[in-house]
Amino acid sequence: MAAPPPHPFVYIDAAALHSLLPFPSLIAHLRAGLAHPELSAGGIQCPQRVSFPLPTAPSAALLLMPSWCAHPSLPYLALKAVTSFPSNSPRLPSVHAAVSLFSSATGAPLASIEGSALTLLRTAAVSALAASLLASPSHPPSVLALAGAGALAPYLAEAHLAAHPSISRVLVWNRTRSKSAELVARLRDANPGLAVEEVGGMDEAVAAADIVSCATGSREPIVRGELLRPGAHLDLVGSFTPEMRECDDEALRRGRVFIDFEAAMEEAGELVGAVQRGVFRRSDVAGTLAELAAGAVEGRRSDDEITVFKSVGTAVVDLLAAQLAYETHVAAAKGA
Repeated sequence: MAAPPPHPFVYIDAAALHSLLPFPSLIAHLRAGLAHPELSAGGIQCPQRVSFPLPTAPSAALLLMPSWCAHPSLPYLALKAVTSFPSNSPRLPSVHAAVSLFSSATGAPLASIEGSALTLLRTAAVSALAASLLASPSHPPSVLALAGAGALAPYLAEAHLAAHPSISRVLVWNRTRSKSAELVARLRDANPGLAVEEVGGMDEAVAAADIVSCATGSREPIVRGELLRPGAHLDLVGSFTPEMRECDDEALRRGRVFIDFEAAMEEAGELVGAVQRGVFRRSDVAGTLAELAAGAVEGRRSDDEITVFKSVGTAVVDLLAAQLAYETHVAAAKGA
């Protein structure tokens, strides 16, 4: 296996990441990496994340998420370290992250990458990739509904807009109206000519949207499946524990369900709860994102079919996103 070419150790901050990882490039890179036959067939190793409680602050924790690959097309090892300090003041984020990138051939350190921005970018890109693979080619989406106005929301909007230039209208709902108003203003400023509206209820947004993208911490369903339009795509990002839930069972019953990785069956409250209630089985999952990207499973089967994509995220996409950021940085430095 060829080692990455020698290059001085680099630090890639959040501002640089946004320049190095524009959504069209990142979405295409994730698709190619996930579809690669050797990488998708176990070439990327991703052990279960490890969590350590920290006595330094109330409820503080350290999470470590390693991943590595020995294939010449991805000769890297990445370790994402995430700190959670819920007792931080409102002015200081409670979650911080950093990704350390090494050569998997030599173990040499290559880069330190700001982890929070990397996570936001790759999470949004995964959602947009799934939506693009499941969209109707004959009826391109024109209305996007966003549930949630947190840190991830603007990234989801921009990623879906990059993947679907046909989107001309964005509907925003959030329980805290001041935050949804801020998001509306931000999206309008960034996208002149795009119709961006705040809606008073999620039911209104779901009934009007071609793509419904949810990034909330809700423990009660905010998407009622009976309201999904024929041909709609439901993107569920927010839940990552069995207690969290963004849609009801009817959405899973009406939709054809895809997941990003197998971990979703253990971590996503929508799926875990539905299995426990006997309304959903693992065999009801139509495929994973890697299978979709590789063409190993059939995507949308008709214009009227409703599709559902549930993601929980893994270090696999951290590794692929870190690769693209590092290699793009190195190529730009050599060309300077």
